[in-house]
Amino acid sequence: MAAFKGRGFLWHGRCWFSQTEAAVHPQPPVLLYPPTAASPTAKSKAAKRRRLEHFYQQVHAAASIEEKLRLYGRLQRPKYMVYPQTFALNADRWYQSFTKSVFVPGLPPRAAKAAAAVAPEAPKVLESAAQLAPEAIRAPEPVAPAPGAAKNPESTAGAAPYLDVGELRSLACDVLLQERFYQNKRPPALYRDQDHMSGPFLTHLVSTLTAFLSNYNPLLAASSLDLKPEVNYYWHHGEEVVVHGHRKGRIDPVRFQIDDKPHLQIRVPKQLPEIVPLESDLGDVPVIDHKPSKLPLFKKQYENKVFIGSKVADPCCYGHTQFHLIPDKLKRERLIKACLEDQIEVVYRANGIASLFAWTAAQAMYQGFWSEADVTHPFVSQAVVTDGKYFAFFCYQLNTLALTMETIQNNSRKNICWGSDSKPLYDVVEDGSVKGFNDEVLLQLVHFLLNRPNKL
Repeated sequence: MAAFKGRGFLWHGRCWFSQTEAAVHPQPPVLLYPPTAASPTAKSKAAKRRRLEHFYQQVHAAASIEEKLRLYGRLQRPKYMVYPQTFALNADRWYQSFTKSVFVPGLPPRAAKAAAAVAPEAPKVLESAAQLAPEAIRAPEPVAPAPGAAKNPESTAGAAPYLDVGELRSLACDVLLQERFYQNKRPPALYRDQDHMSGPFLTHLVSTLTAFLSNYNPLLAASSLDLKPEVNYYWHHGEEVVVHGHRKGRIDPVRFQIDDKPHLQIRVPKQLPEIVPLESDLGDVPVIDHKPSKLPLFKKQYENKVFIGSKVADPCCYGHTQFHLIPDKLKRERLIKACLEDQIEVVYRANGIASLFAWTAAQAMYQGFWSEADVTHPFVSQAVVTDGKYFAFFCYQLNTLALTMETIQNNSRKNICWGSDSKPLYDVVEDGSVKGFNDEVLLQLVHFLLNRPNKL
């Protein structure tokens, strides 16, 4: 009987030990072979996905911005060449679609709001200065002193100097007369009138105003003024099927390249303030279902380049204002003669949208952002498009670089471009005097040059 009880105790003990062993989860066996991966040279979708993932890892792991830009543009394929100054009809809507940009007529309120942050009375005076004669307009105040700094009545009184509209008008008229009256220039060659007259006038005007206003805007004093720089940007947007060659039938991203050459541009060491929040939606982007070749755009295979007009190490790595000169072939008189009056403003808008997108997007890439690492804050730039007489003003805010087919699906951000219609700076130059001078255009140009960050 005792043996039976002992046998039962051992049996229960065995059950208890067996239950304990079952509670411990067995470890998975060690794999003898690595997981099967698609061949990087195959034509399958898995192989294409693997190549893309490897490319993204390489760009993300790049040690420097120069290396990242080199990897980004390493693969060369035929790409559409986008010309900011184009004869194509309604090109502005196509350029909005290529760059995912919303065009908002009129200049943004920040053109007055930014000045109000540093000089609350300046915007009101600037808006009414066109109706006022040579009254004074208020320039932006210098940076506010520290809260504990001693207050000096004399320095406080001189902290907000005034800009004389009459003095600004005199500077602009002197430059205009110098280029169009005092100098005895030969008649220009065919299609060279802009290089002969309007180009030197714009260069002289911008350099004079920049030097004069640098006393009121410290950002201009530290800026870099480039004459006829090169600006490039390369990006993907959409997909297409390869129709020719040994890669026929494959699906490739639609590639674009902008090679721009503004007449002048101002680069600054600090970024301009944002106009609206990053996620703002101010309208719809035009949807173009046709191929870019219908615009027409043409393909060419050459170096993929991203360039803002200076190297990455340059301290002036942010854009302030670009100045573009409309060529003679797109002059207002030629469009009117061809019964294309409705395309006059289209030329200005297309130039503003394409040029500012390329310049601002290249600035963002200089800071390490790209389509797979979208911007975390907006980038803002300005542009002035002119034929020497008529001036149009544009502001651009870059909210996204994610324009590829993979990234655009879940991306609700839109780039925004504000623009004004072209207005004449003057009517005519006769007998050593400028007639019909437009103060409003001059003051808007001054307003652009006085724009600066809220905290400088």
